[in-house]
Amino acid sequence: MPATSTNSSPTLFKDLTSGLVVFLVALPLCLGVALASNAPLFSGVVAGIIGGILVGMLSGSHTSVSGPAAGLTAIVAAQIGKLGTFDTFLLAVMLAGVIQIVLGVCRAGFIAAFFPSSVIKGLLAAIGVILILKQIPHVIGHDADPEDDMAFEQPDHENTFTELWASFFDIQPGAALVGVLSILLMIFWDKIKPLKKSGVPAPLVVVLLGVGVSLLLRKLGAPWAIEASHLVQVPVAENFGAFLGFLQFPNFAALANPAVYTAAITIAIVASLETLLNLEAVDKLDPQQRHSPPNRELLAQGIGNTLAGLIGGLPMTSVIVRSSVNINAGGKTRLSAIFHGVLLIGCVLLMPRWLNEIPLAALAAILLMTGLKLASPKLMKQMWREGKNQFLPFIITIAAIVLTDLLVGILIGLGVSIGFILRSNMRRPVHQTVVHGTNGDQVRIELASQVSFLGRATLEKALRAIPRGSSAVIDATNTDYIDADILDLIQDFQNNTAPAHGITVELTGFRPSYS
Repeated sequence: MPATSTNSSPTLFKDLTSGLVVFLVALPLCLGVALASNAPLFSGVVAGIIGGILVGMLSGSHTSVSGPAAGLTAIVAAQIGKLGTFDTFLLAVMLAGVIQIVLGVCRAGFIAAFFPSSVIKGLLAAIGVILILKQIPHVIGHDADPEDDMAFEQPDHENTFTELWASFFDIQPGAALVGVLSILLMIFWDKIKPLKKSGVPAPLVVVLLGVGVSLLLRKLGAPWAIEASHLVQVPVAENFGAFLGFLQFPNFAALANPAVYTAAITIAIVASLETLLNLEAVDKLDPQQRHSPPNRELLAQGIGNTLAGLIGGLPMTSVIVRSSVNINAGGKTRLSAIFHGVLLIGCVLLMPRWLNEIPLAALAAILLMTGLKLASPKLMKQMWREGKNQFLPFIITIAAIVLTDLLVGILIGLGVSIGFILRSNMRRPVHQTVVHGTNGDQVRIELASQVSFLGRATLEKALRAIPRGSSAVIDATNTDYIDADILDLIQDFQNNTAPAHGITVELTGFRPSYS
């Protein structure tokens, strides 16, 4: 793998501070994904550590941050249920990683080049909308749903909108105070030039403020004291041996179980698709507009998932939420992702009780502000100006993701976008003109530069519309490629239909290789 550029001192500070911010946000998200997946809480932390350190080192992306993915929670929960035990599921995760390595070696990442930009932008905006809708309850202290749950239908049998409505009847005063203060701090931090230029990221100050306010409110007692259920809840290990005891290992005896291979293939395909989509989206957010090699990313993710399966971690992907927080915090190189992984393992091992003092409301405020940047009105206006062929797939992708989940919504968005592409191809394979003369009308049909089988229906319609007894010229002078189906249609019209209708046909510009 090619080496990446080393950090210069100006970017080093930004990478370390952004890595710290990403760590603070990623920690509850790792726990939330594990909780939503019906998996051990520590499995989410393990995936976050591997995604940060190992995948961060191997990936070619400068800004992407990997970890346990909210888009996989439904699949993970279903596969754990089908396979019966978590250690058997870990075997499927390990095999999924091996499949991803094979996909990377076979250069399957080329499919990333075919993702329509309208779907990528719709994905980014949808994540923003979901973050806003999902984090408002956490900002005011309603923490019934895991913080990283991105699906419309939630594990607590509510949906995004009913949970939002219920949260207004369950406001926790202490948590709400921390949440509102955190939002106000982040808004004014960007508006006050000395603070903005200080180099200290606002999210870091938000977390410190949240901990300080929480400790003060604890002295006031109920109802202002923030209860443990509204704070980060990291598993606490009394010593290094207990920490290692949190690790779990795959059940290799299940290699004879066909369901394991089905689960592995499912996880590999979905995780790879999400990674490639997220990678394209993160590259669009990168202020320097750098390109991340997709095949190298598949290799990195495959190695990461193989190790995750071996030591008890959830499957991982490149994650937009963490990556966008990284970019907003000023992350410039992959060091920020690596440092966030180092902080995860170091702090969870050495200072879990201090981490458990962080209010979820403060972290929710950071995510909510990230959502506002992703779903900006400016992006909506830009897509509207680009016309319905871009705006409709964009807005449908947003609606589909918000009302279902990431995977289903992306597939719907891709399907709609492909439909518009097919419609465009079917409408524009030919240019038809009619020349009126004394000897009758002459219909001239000029073929486009590329005429695939998708244009067959339109060309056939144009040929059928040629009046009986007239003459026709089919011009391929400017055509580089004609599909065999199209050639067959033209030949059939020239040899059979045209003579029967008294039509004189002239072919011009057709190359010998077309015959």
